[in-house]
Order: sequence, then C-alpha cells, then structure tokens
Amino acid sequence: MSKTKWVLDPAHSEIQFKVKHLMITTVTGYFKKFNLEVETAGDDFTNASKIEFTADVDSVDTNNEQRDNHLRSADFFNASEFKEIKFSGIKYTGTKEEGKLQGALTLRGVTGNVVANVEFGGITVDPYGQTKAGFTVTGKLNRKEFGLGWGAVTEAGNVVVSDEVKFAGEFQLIKQA
Repeated sequence: MSKTKWVLDPAHSEIQFKVKHLMITTVTGYFKKFNLEVETAGDDFTNASKIEFTADVDSVDTNNEQRDNHLRSADFFNASEFKEIKFSGIKYTGTKEEGKLQGALTLRGVTGNVVANVEFGGITVDPYGQTKAGFTVTGKLNRKEFGLGWGAVTEAGNVVVSDEVKFAGEFQLIKQA
C-alpha cells in the first residue's frame, strides 16, 4: 500500500500546556506556531511510519507578556539558543480509537522519552472536498528532565512552578493527494 501524507490544518488545531503556580492555581500556555506531519499506509494511523511535531519556542503565549519573556529566557526554554521543541513518534500501542504514542521529545537540547495518550476523532470530508483526520493528544512530563530547572521558592518555602507539566493538543490533519 502506498504512503499517505497528512499535514496540519493550523486553523483547526492547537497545542497547550498547564503548570501549577505556587501549587494553588494552574497557568495555561500555548504555542501559536507549530507543525505536525504524519505518513500512514492508507488511512490507518495505527502503523504510521512518520509522526513529526515541532513547536516554535518564540511563539509561546500565556496571555502575559512578562511571563512569556521569562519563559523564552535562559531560565526556561532559552529560545535564543533552542528555537524549537520537537517530538518524533516511535511506537503506537492500542486500538484505532485510542492508545498510547511513545516518542522522543527534544526540549532545550535534551532528548527524552515521552508517552502521550491519543484519541482518534475520525476521518471525514470537509465542505471543500478535503479529507480530514482529527486527534486529541494528552500527557505529562517532568520539565526538569528536559533542562527546565528554574526553581524559585517563596519566603514561606512554597514552590513557585511545579515540575510536572501537562500538555494537550487538538490536531486536525489534511490528507495530501
């Protein structure tokens, strides 16, 4: 069976992360610029031969310019040196409807293993005749394992930013002719 290439529909996709602040509230951030390319055999995503995700670190947005600039600094993403976050899918286990995707995440020059939960939303044809596939992807990682070690503590001894970061993506892909 021939390979099918799928590209991101950025107008109908998003990637976000959530992290605890002072361990009492959660701050949500997004990457406004990102890409996802997938190659499959036909329309079967369970045996995809390529899953490549990248996010532009400079596009981080938490709805607070001062915090965004801090995230771009050497304390966190170090965007001047490490321009993108990259995830390469390695192995999918599960059913067509849901499963786990193991992959290599490179963040701030450090590559480590991450497992994401994947829910397949289905395949449909949009009003313009394009075949689309949809996915919800969730997971978590320890930011310190990827070199994001900034760790301020309040006077009372409370952690300012949790080590655990949750991520969630909604991805709509367009089948290429």
